[in-house]
Amino acid sequence: MMNPEISKYCLITCAAGSRAEAQALADLLVQRRLAACVQLVDIASTYTWQGKLERAPECLLLIKTRSLLYPQVERLLREKHRYELPEVLQIPIENGLPAYLQCIDEVTSDTGRGVDET
Repeated sequence: MMNPEISKYCLITCAAGSRAEAQALADLLVQRRLAACVQLVDIASTYTWQGKLERAPECLLLIKTRSLLYPQVERLLREKHRYELPEVLQIPIENGLPAYLQCIDEVTSDTGRGVDET
């Protein structure tokens, strides 16, 4: 796991088996203030699973958040995702439009509104 002192913000990727599942996960992340924004992108994946080559349509979640929230995002994805082994990757954001980064802070802050972790 990355030290949040290195990069205050991150992009977390997660592939879901359907757009409906991806939308449900995105809604939870934003409603619980664990993400400022989640974009959904339809993709085609090729991977090895249980020794077999697999191809599947999936929906990729691009989750913008603060690095300190990664453990909570990972926990939610592990609990709510239908895959046995979901893709959950954290990518540090080194630079960005200052006003957008400030928006990430404001939207994911628990001051005044509270973060629902249940």
